[in-house]
Amino acid sequence: MGKFEIKKDKAGEFRFNLKASNGQIILSSEGYKAKPSCMNGIESVKKNSQKDSNFERKDANGKYRFNLKSTNSQVIGTSESYTSSAAMENGIASVMKNAPEADVVDNS
Repeated sequence: MGKFEIKKDKAGEFRFNLKASNGQIILSSEGYKAKPSCMNGIESVKKNSQKDSNFERKDANGKYRFNLKSTNSQVIGTSESYTSSAAMENGIASVMKNAPEADVVDNS
């Protein structure tokens, strides 16, 4: 099962990474000034990750990425860079599978 890891960055903002069961980061958040906002972001990922149309796929010079957007079209998570469209689609499938039941680990 996947997990969300919360950490505090050098600027003092809270961020989360969604990790697959193998420990690989499959989605990263923006920075949040307050931990409750970061927790709301996690809840939004859990909810919005179940609808394929919420994933915005990007292709730039052979590098593939995706953003997960909320219902108001705000980006709530960004993927790593992939070398192929198929690998990116596997990343999306992994987010859809892992996010809803993922535990939250607070390392801040």
